[in-house]
Amino acid sequence: MKDKIRTVAFVGAGNLAWHLAPALDNAGYPVREVYSRDERNARKLASRLYQANVKKEPDFIDSDVDVIIVAVSDDAIGQVVTDLALPEDVILVHTSGSTPMRVLDVAGTEHIGVFYPLQTFSKGVSVSFEDVPILIEGSSAEVGRALETMARALTPAVAAISSERRLALHLAAVFASNFTNHMVTIAFDLMEDHDLDPEWLKPLIAETLNKSLDAGPTRAQTGPARRGDLGILRRHTEFLKHNPSLREIYSLVSQHILERYQS
Repeated sequence: MKDKIRTVAFVGAGNLAWHLAPALDNAGYPVREVYSRDERNARKLASRLYQANVKKEPDFIDSDVDVIIVAVSDDAIGQVVTDLALPEDVILVHTSGSTPMRVLDVAGTEHIGVFYPLQTFSKGVSVSFEDVPILIEGSSAEVGRALETMARALTPAVAAISSERRLALHLAAVFASNFTNHMVTIAFDLMEDHDLDPEWLKPLIAETLNKSLDAGPTRAQTGPARRGDLGILRRHTEFLKHNPSLREIYSLVSQHILERYQS
């Protein structure tokens, strides 16, 4: 492989690529090529970049790039990588939190790795990579160093971790981000179902998250389950008797809190 990464190609043009490709472009790692199974998405991403060409096929044999970043859904990585034709000595990485690095072995290159930004990405929401941890893994010390150098051009928060530890990290992130957001969704639905204004919850949500981050989640925990108020817990579960799925969620989470704080 080359001694360092100078140019980049992207496979995939979804939410992560939408933010990461321009960030690398602006950090001195120009993105030369973009491939997506949906060519329209590839063209939209390329339009955000300085000098990227859209590839119609996943054939990179003649590409003059140092790293190819596979930024597709976890379930698609295996098939996408199988379809790639790679130039000699290129580094191939994926961006998944839970997928092992070795899924890239089928691509036929020994220079593989992971470049995982720990953040939630949506196309309509701007992200500053200066605040985003990037977790890397490399098949060799040389690959690891090259990925670390590229990552540090975006953020000071860079660490090398194994696939197994990255899986634990991603699982924790699902609880912290995806599940938290879904709980807010449930709360808003309850408010709207009972002709209440969801806006009333926003100061509470903001204060809860701020307190959790400032004081630590264990100390910040409040509520009927934290207090062991079984009467309120029974009233809440009775209120949800016509919605078995929400009643089950409420009971499971409340029981988990009870066991942590009342044992």
